[in-house]
Amino acid sequence: MTGLEALVVVPILVPLAAAGLLILLTARPPGGGGPFLLPMTARRVVAFTALVVSTAVSAVLLAATTDGAVIVQRLGNWPAGIAIPLAADAFGTIMLTVTGVLGIACLAFAAVTGSDTDRAFLPQSLLLLAGVHGAYLTADLFSLFVFVEVMLVPSYVLIATGRGPERIAASRLYLTVNLLASTVFLAGLGLVYGVAGTVQLGDLAGRAVTDPALAAATAVILLALSVKAALVPLHNWLPRAYTAAPAAVTVLFSGLLTKVGVYALFRIYAVVYDGDPRFLPVVLVAALLTMVVGVLGAVGAGGMRRILTFHMVSQIGYIVLGLAISTPAGLAAAIYFLVQYVLVKAALLMVAGAVEQYAGTDTLSRLGGLASRNPATAVAFAVSALSLAGIPPLSGFVAKFALVLGAVEAGTVTAAIVAVAVSVVTLLSMLKIWNGEFWGGETPAPAPGGGAGTVVAVAVPVRAVVPALALGALSLLLGLWAEPLLALSTVAGQGLADTTAYVGAVGAP
Repeated sequence: MTGLEALVVVPILVPLAAAGLLILLTARPPGGGGPFLLPMTARRVVAFTALVVSTAVSAVLLAATTDGAVIVQRLGNWPAGIAIPLAADAFGTIMLTVTGVLGIACLAFAAVTGSDTDRAFLPQSLLLLAGVHGAYLTADLFSLFVFVEVMLVPSYVLIATGRGPERIAASRLYLTVNLLASTVFLAGLGLVYGVAGTVQLGDLAGRAVTDPALAAATAVILLALSVKAALVPLHNWLPRAYTAAPAAVTVLFSGLLTKVGVYALFRIYAVVYDGDPRFLPVVLVAALLTMVVGVLGAVGAGGMRRILTFHMVSQIGYIVLGLAISTPAGLAAAIYFLVQYVLVKAALLMVAGAVEQYAGTDTLSRLGGLASRNPATAVAFAVSALSLAGIPPLSGFVAKFALVLGAVEAGTVTAAIVAVAVSVVTLLSMLKIWNGEFWGGETPAPAPGGGAGTVVAVAVPVRAVVPALALGALSLLLGLWAEPLLALSTVAGQGLADTTAYVGAVGAP
């Protein structure tokens, strides 16, 4: 085993070990009356250190795969076909690295807003990240299922954090939908194994093209992943669940949970179906419906976080459009879009969470004039909102331009037109938030206690939006200096369009 092969498992083990340490050391002494065994500052240091280490290792793996190489570690050093393979290629390591960056930013946001003081937040967040990292690295469908469940179990705890009937209802909905999707996933695994006798991607490569039974069995897994990715018409759970979750939890979920579903859709379709064009019209319809339905939901929503969660649905449609195009250029554009979107959406949700925490509401009709009192908050929102809408020179413009260009080159002009139209409506919904919350003067409204008054004389501390400002600056940097990420995305896209290297590395000799 080479040094690089030994590193492949590190992004999984480090957050997993840190989570275990935090769980052990945040238990109260016998009797429950004393302080936590590990102070809050020390807990934060443990969590941040774990994420910095795993992100640094992910970056090393990314640098080693920029030439299209695939680094494989077979757990237990068992031979191929028996061992569970972990494979780091350009696509997987890009996702690992951006996940690490998001995780660090999310923990920073939770720290400055005090959202991480709940005993469960830090260890459960690290467990969730360990599951996400494993999902990005595994080359085995059963292990993918296991890592998805490792990711989901702490998410059930996190989404239920806090009190209130709305949050309880949201956590029940989230739990029910994901348990049903996991059941479908497991059923699909059984069908795939029954048909093919294996669940390892290297052994399944391209077989769905000539085996209708395997194609149908794998489609069951893709259906389950579509629920987890919140593709229309399987999306209704996301706005309801994410809007009611604590702000820091929504930020974390926005860049991780649905993105694992999207990643797995890309990986499985590229390997098992070998990008079979016969099924791409179905993918295209799903992508366009997701874009349109999501943005229309955002237009009709009345709260900042609810608007943004509907945009999560819409933007997933853009990403899946790249899979529907399924050319190297389209896949590369989708990967670039996915990376920058994770950062931009997290920044917007951080702003929404900070406003809601200090104003007590994020309802547009009850806010106004925040820009004059909170210029840093206004800048953090404006930069990321313009990027989400695809305005140059921000990263969102580069991503959408590349997708539209890929659609035109692939002959799907209608998809390109829909993408541009949805982008315009996205801008209008961002202006709706700006006019409602940031522009103008104070808006008279009933006070939370029920009497007359206004719910707008609020100051959002600059520290609460520093993580959002940092992510917005990164979006600007990725827009002005897009070439490095575009080059990496191109390598990853080519690896999906031609899976020979990946299959050769993870399959049995």
